Amino acid sequence: MGCNIKALSFNNQIVSSTRHLSVDRKMSSTASVVSMPVFPDTMIKNLPESTTLSIKNPQSMEKLPVKPFDGKDVDIPGKFGRFGGKYVPETLMSCLGKLEAEFNFVLHDSEFQEELTTALMDYVGRETPLYFAQRLTDHYKNSDGEGPEIYLKREDLNHGGAHKINNAIAQAMIAKRMGRKSVVAATGAGQHGVATAAACAKLNLACTIFMGSTDMQKQSSNVLLMKLLGAQVEPVEGTFKDASSQAIREWVGNLETSYYLTGTVVGPHPCPTMVREFQSVIGKETRRQAMEKWGGKPDILVACIGSGSNALGLFHEFINDEDVRLIGVEAAGFGLESGKHAATLARGDVGVYHGAMSYLLQDEEGQILGPHSIGVGLVYPGVGPEVSFLKETGRAEFYSATDKEAVDAYRRVCQLEGIFPALEASHALAFLEKLCPTLANGTKVVVNISGRGDKDADIVFQYRAQST
Repeated sequence: MGCNIKALSFNNQIVSSTRHLSVDRKMSSTASVVSMPVFPDTMIKNLPESTTLSIKNPQSMEKLPVKPFDGKDVDIPGKFGRFGGKYVPETLMSCLGKLEAEFNFVLHDSEFQEELTTALMDYVGRETPLYFAQRLTDHYKNSDGEGPEIYLKREDLNHGGAHKINNAIAQAMIAKRMGRKSVVAATGAGQHGVATAAACAKLNLACTIFMGSTDMQKQSSNVLLMKLLGAQVEPVEGTFKDASSQAIREWVGNLETSYYLTGTVVGPHPCPTMVREFQSVIGKETRRQAMEKWGGKPDILVACIGSGSNALGLFHEFINDEDVRLIGVEAAGFGLESGKHAATLARGDVGVYHGAMSYLLQDEEGQILGPHSIGVGLVYPGVGPEVSFLKETGRAEFYSATDKEAVDAYRRVCQLEGIFPALEASHALAFLEKLCPTLANGTKVVVNISGRGDKDADIVFQYRAQST
């Protein structure tokens, strides 16, 4: 993984491993000065002392015209238009290069693929159902008895209770193949932490999970599960972004024997691509299951957006199917105008954080802002580069749901379908209230239930108690 932009800016220079690059990061004159050698293939932009790098204004949340998706903007590994790249010091370039080579190898290695397929089936519990939500469908019918058909992709039924295990087991297998003895990871809601701890237990790898102290209090049940699985859980003051930074520091200090197992589609290449690839099983199954159930494709796919791993897992298979609408739902928290939200695509600017260029929540001086959401797994001040690209090209639509709307959706699905959706996924479910009245009768809508929500029951009850 990479580092904060402050660790990569020195003497008012920005270092990138990509020659074809436009830099849009705002940089404070107080950026930290770090002495580090420059990787031979990097490009250095020399900037005047007073320079402020330009950032485009965030686009409207209205649907943008869809541009032809011919792949020309994604033909450079790790680049999605202007997004992505590797903003890392030289010390990480070799390590990331080895990781990329191993990743490219296992994609075409029959032995690895066979082992992964067996693990996904027998250990993770795939494939997960594409469940027709009859009562939820009835709930959205109009006075004439017409409305869309709602299907739920049940990632909550995976081992560990979330989609995170799809990627964690695959990357843990890569770590084992590379001869690494220990794994470090960061987690927000704890779902990636549980998945990583489980995968490491299965493969006999030492495991250290960094977790924000605030998140540990909210997700104490997952902390216990990680410890039961043999992981060492290290508290970090703050939230997921702070835990991520600490995990990266831990990894950088021991590159030869440790492996940083990222669960998000952020960071320097190849990390976002790896996570998306291992999560794409969600969309591949959805296509096959839709064909079996109704003989066609879904009309609309809906997923919550934190950094974007579960959304890309569902969306990626259908990106070239322009007749399939892709809808991501961010966390509006207390409202977009409140300043207490995690709606990066609605209110963010382009910048560099944790080693890659993407949309970020930042102030006028380029300092990262603290996000908020009742869904702990959505509390991150940025999105992945590929998600940023989907916004900029208009291929996907992005909206938001407030804490209250997510809690209401959580309770609605509990009571109508007997399913506990994670509060993160409840943001996607909440958007059905606005989406469904606009849809034609029989429209096939698939919502990704990215995780199980029994972990959130206390939060939901506390929220309702405080609201009354």
